[in-house]
Formats: sequence, structure tokens, C-alpha cells
Amino acid sequence: MTVFVIAAALMLAAALGFILPTLMRKPMPNTAHAQRDALNLEVLRDQLRELDVDREEGVIDSMGYDSSRKELEQRVLEDVRPGVQASAPSGGKPWVAITLAVLLPVIAVALYWMLGNPGGFDPSRVVAENTEQKITPEQINDMVAKLARHLKEKPDDIEGWDMMTRSATALGRFADAADAYSHLLKLVPPNAGLLADYADTLGMANNRSLQGEPEKLIAQALAIDPKNIKALALAGGAFYERKDYAGAITQWRKILQLVPLNSDVGRSVASSILDATSQAGGVIPPAAKAANEADASASATAATAAQVSGTVELDPALRTQVSDTDSVFIFARAVDGPRFPLAVLRKQVKDLPVQFTLDDSMSMMANAKLSAFNKVVVGARISKSGSATPSAGDFEGVTETVQPGAKNLVIKINSQRK
Repeated sequence: MTVFVIAAALMLAAALGFILPTLMRKPMPNTAHAQRDALNLEVLRDQLRELDVDREEGVIDSMGYDSSRKELEQRVLEDVRPGVQASAPSGGKPWVAITLAVLLPVIAVALYWMLGNPGGFDPSRVVAENTEQKITPEQINDMVAKLARHLKEKPDDIEGWDMMTRSATALGRFADAADAYSHLLKLVPPNAGLLADYADTLGMANNRSLQGEPEKLIAQALAIDPKNIKALALAGGAFYERKDYAGAITQWRKILQLVPLNSDVGRSVASSILDATSQAGGVIPPAAKAANEADASASATAATAAQVSGTVELDPALRTQVSDTDSVFIFARAVDGPRFPLAVLRKQVKDLPVQFTLDDSMSMMANAKLSAFNKVVVGARISKSGSATPSAGDFEGVTETVQPGAKNLVIKINSQRK
């Protein structure tokens, strides 16, 4: 209590310290306006002299000169107004100062008493209130149980079922959340977002599997809104789960047409596509490759120009630190563009040294192909974990900047990622 009162008194005194001196001060002549006018007028004169010089030197023609001069004259009228004085600061009113000095503290105390929390000064009451505000997991479960009883009595309460879906999901009670979604969908028209959430929750309740009913819900969501990002992500996840990597890549590529490539979502999806590509053996599966090339009709010459080729070698000094079966990812990445690979190929350490060719058929998405960028770097990375996502400890080598069409590149894996 003492600390609060002292702090409040100091703040009140500081406020009065700002206000009272101004009210007690006698009026002073205001010269700021005249000084500002003089400065503005001098600046405008300088600009007019520069304008005359520009006309004489032929920098601007007569029409441009006349237009600029009129603009300057208009600014003179607006910025410099002889005879107009800014009002002087108010002052010389001691009775106002005295009145405020007396009334302000009284009013502040009265308002706090009516609108504040005077009981907060009582330590025992503060402790009691803080104790009451601590909500335990048991209390949360009790609230959910009360909500469940309410919904049994009023099964048509849409807001109640919606609250139950969110509450049960937050508590990790996915079976209860899925049941709540089932009831909610009987009361409201289905929409893509709701169906996708239901599929996600049902998948969590089903040992984190999207097979079966969750996949049917995903299909319903995409039938309503083919561009629903969560539904597309789940659809790709369902394909990936049953090792249909081409299907997963096809679904996830659709997301990259809806979000910025350098956004968090874009980078995450690109990483998933790269992982699916890795699981498929390092090359985009045929079905996804066909979808990737559906909107492209390049000639054989153009296709060749979009290739980069060369050889990947391993520094002999690193040979004892890697295994024959460690994955080797060979990739091309844009210098000014997305950070994920434009084309990727997967090999193993036992294949080194190996010759490679990267082209548009190995791109992960239609709107980020090798042929779409003028400057790229080509590299190779050894991943002991087999993950397509770079991580500390991986060995790698990268070329200098090259253009699509570059041949006979030599990539030497001789450094380790930090």
C-alpha cells in the first residue's frame, strides 16, 4: 500500500509540475512565428534564384520556368503571411493554477475510490484473490464436463459444440473433439475449413493416421474449396503416409501456387516436397513429373539450355567420416530466389565420383524451375540421416554462380555445415 501511495503522489506532483509553471508565467511576446516566416522567405528566395539560373543555362524551358515560378509564388502566399501572429501561450492565471493544485488530487482520489480497486490495499484480500485465480487442470476438466452436461441438455447449441471442439483439442482429448465435430456438422452447413479440422482431429484420434474416414473428409473439403491450404496439406500427408510420394508432391505443389515461396508455409511445404522426393529415390516420381510439365511445352533446344551437368567428387580426407550408404543430394538453387532446390537428384556415397545432369524435369514445382532463373549455384550434400533438409554436420560442396546450360562442372565435397 505504502509503495503504491508514494508512487501515485510522485506522479501527481510531476503532472502538476508541468502544468502549474505555465499557468503562473506571465505572457511573453511570441517571436517564433516571425522567425519562421523570415526563414521560409529566405529559402524561397534561394529557390527562385536557382530557378533563374536553370533558365539561363537552358536546364528548363520557358514553360517549365513559368510553372515552377507560379508554384513558388503560391508557396510564398501559403507559408509567409505578414501580420498574422500565432497566439501566445496562455499564462498569468494564478487562480487557475491554485484551483487545479487543490482539485486535481481530490478528484484523482475520488475517481480511484469509485472506479479503482481500493480493496487491493488489503494484503489478505490480494492473496485470497490470487489463490482463487489459479486454475488447475482438474478445474479445466470440470468446466469441460459441465459443458458436456450442458450439451446433453441442449444438443442443438452450435456455439457449445464449437467450444467443445476447441476445448477438447486443446486438452489433447482428440476422440472427444472428433465426436464434437461430428455433432457440429449435423447443425451447420459443411465448409472446407471445418471438414479439414475434423479430418485432422480424427486422424490424431486414429493413432495419427489419415487413412479411412479422415481421407474422405479431406476429399469433401477439397470438393468444396480446392484451394483450402490445410486440406491440401492433409491430402498430401495422406498420400505420403501410404508411400504415394507422387500424389503427395502433387498436392503440396498446389499449396506453393497459393502462398509466397519465401513465406514460412512456403518453406515448410518445399521442405516436405524435398523429403518426398528423397523418399522416392531422389527424382520426382513420374506422376508428379507429368503434372510438373503439364503447363510447359519447351523445345529440345530450350530443354538442353536449362540443364546443368558435371561431376561430384568427395575429398579423400573425408572418406573415413562417411558411409557407403549415406545419401548424397545433388541440387541446383537460385542465387536470387527461393532457398529450396530448383532441381534435385539423390545418390549414395558409394556412387562417388558420379556424373550428373539436372533439368526442369527434376523441379519440385511448376513456378520454380531451373529455366526460370538466370543465375544458380550447383552443389552436393552428404546427409548421414538421409534427410532432404540440410542440417549441421552435413558435408557439402557448392560451385560459384553459373547460368543454366553450364556443363562440365566439378563439385568437390570438402566442407562441413556448422
